[in-house]
Amino acid sequence: MSTVQKFEDLICWQKARELAKQVYATFKDSKDFGFKDQIQRAAVSVLSNIAEGFERGTQAELLNYLFIAKGSAGEVRAQLYVALDAGYLNAETFKLLNALAAECSKLVHNFVISIKASDQRGLQFKSVPKADPADNFIKEQFPDLYQKFYVGK
Repeated sequence: MSTVQKFEDLICWQKARELAKQVYATFKDSKDFGFKDQIQRAAVSVLSNIAEGFERGTQAELLNYLFIAKGSAGEVRAQLYVALDAGYLNAETFKLLNALAAECSKLVHNFVISIKASDQRGLQFKSVPKADPADNFIKEQFPDLYQKFYVGK
């Protein structure tokens, strides 16, 4: 399994982006500005927390932010019930958005499971070998020895 290099490659982030896009499109003309703000913020929070956790560089912080993202997906689902009950959307749109939010939650949950199973702790803990200053001295002063002992490392 290859290591993901950027959060944009994560399927859970891509699906969360789609959720935010759909929420914005669905409620763009809503006159209930408080409700619109709340559900849009919750939707944006899902993808934002996935991205922020990924960029933090430690497994512990990634997991923390993934749980926040999962909670925000739940908040979107709760807000969708409010929207349905208030007549802001029809049953078909509710089902579509609710399924999308639930899928985001499931994908984040599965990502959490895979992170917990991994032995990688994060980039902040990755060992980076330090250069030995003697290497350059030996390379310049004794090229034959350098070739014999260092190049084959």
